Amino acid sequence: MKVLVTGGAGYIGSICVERLIDRGYQVIVLDNLSEGHIKAVESKALFIQGDIADRNLLLSIFMNEKPQAVIHFAAKALVAESMSNPSLYFQNNVAYGVNLLDAMVEYGLKRIVFSSTCSIYGSVTKVPIEENFPANPENPYGESKFLFEKILEWYRKIHGIRPVIFRYFNAAGATLYHGEHHRKETHLIPRILQVALGILPKVEIYGVDYPTADGSAVRDYIHVVDLVDAHIKALESQFEGVYNLGSAKGYSVLEVIEAARAITAMPIPAVVCSPRAGDPPILVANFRKAFETFGWKPNYDLDAIIQSAWSWHKSHPRGYD
Repeated sequence: MKVLVTGGAGYIGSICVERLIDRGYQVIVLDNLSEGHIKAVESKALFIQGDIADRNLLLSIFMNEKPQAVIHFAAKALVAESMSNPSLYFQNNVAYGVNLLDAMVEYGLKRIVFSSTCSIYGSVTKVPIEENFPANPENPYGESKFLFEKILEWYRKIHGIRPVIFRYFNAAGATLYHGEHHRKETHLIPRILQVALGILPKVEIYGVDYPTADGSAVRDYIHVVDLVDAHIKALESQFEGVYNLGSAKGYSVLEVIEAARAITAMPIPAVVCSPRAGDPPILVANFRKAFETFGWKPNYDLDAIIQSAWSWHKSHPRGYD
């Protein structure tokens, strides 16, 4: 099967491409390199530098390369940035995504696996979170993903598109060859490890007054390999719909820092800062639907996630630069 992976030079996208090629898929990577890295692109993939904003480029890819399915990662994904520049998020994550869907319709392509987010749920009063919980995004990032989910549903009804929507919880970890390198790093685990490597002086804890056991925000961490393997299962099956991808276990910021201190054997200084706008206090997944539908479950715990990330960051202290 030939698969188009948008955002395939990014963190999750590059690892998905790695796993697809390992399984014998032909892969086309479309990435504008605004966040991705050319060095993260698998050499066996066909790389096209470009943007889903370019309708003509998309049409030429579908005409010339004839992909049979799409995995759509390309998006803006910073909560704080979305709170200061919502237009950027509604353009990139919604309007430009419609370009991709229209190209699929033009060339009769039906299968798309969409990278969505747990930010759709917003603050919840009950955990773990199930897919039928009401959507209540608290930032434009989450809202933009939810809007595109709704657009996918209309394209399913009208054009016969067959979407699989994965609502990610916190992706982390690395493979031997690919890891997490954002030009503006906001994710907790890589920032912790940059402190352990001496690249950053300290890690920030954004709020210790949340209604959690230790006051810091609680998140569900999932190994990026577990995450992308769900996408491959989606390509190899007929199921559709919305699925949470998480571990059903929540860890506070303080717990993650302590785990990293144990694994790295480094002190990792930390400082308490004000909470970030749009950050819910607790996000933990119920992944039962994914397990019951297509047999997916996470295989790596938090220690394994941090250990894999630590190994990659030690060998790539400046990421792909």
